[in-house]
Amino acid sequence: MTCFLGIDLGTSAVKALIVDEAETVLATVSVPVPAPTHPMPLASEQEPDSWWTAVSTALGQLAADHAPAMARVRGLGLSGQMHGLSLLDAEDRPVRPAMLWNDGRAEAEAEALQAEGFDLARILGVPAMAGLTAPKLMWLKRHEPEALDRARHLLLPKDVIRLHLTGERVTDVSDAAGTWLLDQAARRWSDRAIDALGIDRALLPPIVESPVPTGTLRPEIARCFGFSPGVVVAGGAGDTLAGGLGIGVVENGRAFVALGTSGQVFVATDSYRPAPEYAVHSFCHCLPGRWSAMAALLNGASALSVMGRVAGTDDIPTLLTEVEAGFRRPSPLLFLPYLTGERSPHNDPWARGVLFGLTSDSTRAQMIQAVLEGVAFSLADGVEALTAAGVAVGEAGFIGGGARSRLWARIIAAATGLTLNRFDGGAHGAAFGAARLGRMATGAAFRAETPAIVETIAPEAGLRDAYLPRLDAYRSLYRALKPEFRRGKATA
Repeated sequence: MTCFLGIDLGTSAVKALIVDEAETVLATVSVPVPAPTHPMPLASEQEPDSWWTAVSTALGQLAADHAPAMARVRGLGLSGQMHGLSLLDAEDRPVRPAMLWNDGRAEAEAEALQAEGFDLARILGVPAMAGLTAPKLMWLKRHEPEALDRARHLLLPKDVIRLHLTGERVTDVSDAAGTWLLDQAARRWSDRAIDALGIDRALLPPIVESPVPTGTLRPEIARCFGFSPGVVVAGGAGDTLAGGLGIGVVENGRAFVALGTSGQVFVATDSYRPAPEYAVHSFCHCLPGRWSAMAALLNGASALSVMGRVAGTDDIPTLLTEVEAGFRRPSPLLFLPYLTGERSPHNDPWARGVLFGLTSDSTRAQMIQAVLEGVAFSLADGVEALTAAGVAVGEAGFIGGGARSRLWARIIAAATGLTLNRFDGGAHGAAFGAARLGRMATGAAFRAETPAIVETIAPEAGLRDAYLPRLDAYRSLYRALKPEFRRGKATA
């Protein structure tokens, strides 16, 4: 029996799984990654070496507990957090900590690039945003030129793992899509972007399609973790795109909502449809000849974790139970979830979280419910942005850690108007998609079946009607506070 392995490098954890030829999940493991550090306002960094430590720990656990399955692995796929900037020196050692997807310090550089208009953004798939890779390169050029002088290679997070596994420096089109350096229609590095930004082309790795083999495991890696010789490693994919493949969202018009540390409303497309004026991310999908349109949110279930900490507990299930026990109508409180700024539709790295409407009678349950609703309202903004861009969203899969909460699914369905499908094993998303790419890299036939739907949650008419005026108030609150967010940067 042949097996395939998928590895997803997230912001908070590495997830790995093994599937057999029928795509039955045989083994899973999750290993935490050290939390990002924040050495200055808007900064978010991780040490690239910590990624490999977590991956090797995950592989060690699989080798110890599932040795027969590991020995039968023939293809391996990688997925990971997008937009990260990892610079390596001539000895492949990190030059500095990696700047992550939610690092917003390159705001001035992004604004300068935006000032050039949307012509280049239409080629690159999205307006310049502080969290994308290229503006962060510009920030380093201005603030840490010695780091760029030492750098010889730029790799995205999952590709750092590939280097450890195979010795190859390669990326794939779907992950490169988030760098602000990729010609999305041509699916190759953009000469115009490289010239406009003054980037040394030698820094950039070769690009392949996601299912293409990029090498085999180094012999010492195979021996260490119990793999057979010759395990092929696929190009892999950015986590959101791999998540789409994992639940079969590859055909034109198919959609999903992902709610993990961040959030996305994602629609697969059969052609490239740029819409930078709506802050929609139009990226290459992880299958040849496929693209996607996405509203990308910086703050998802992480907002709930932060509010839980403020409320004095990390017991999220208990907090959700408290809310569910009294849930009848919208919370009297409003919550803006922009703890680390926001992308779609605001492209505002200085936006911040706000809990509005507190009185002496406010309860913890009302506060937590407001957080659930604030994230749902931000997803509704994402749906509206996609609709304005001409991308229809109707029925959608619902994946990620937040999808475990039926209550949150009800709130999101009511706030967005979407019908949501919760899947059996939907939380495996990106790692499962990576395993599918590993399978394809061995030459096996393409498969993208949708997991079994365990529940369909349609918008409840009464709840939908109750949430529409609250959504208007939420949007009004952001508009009123936006100038204060901008003024606040002077004192950050």
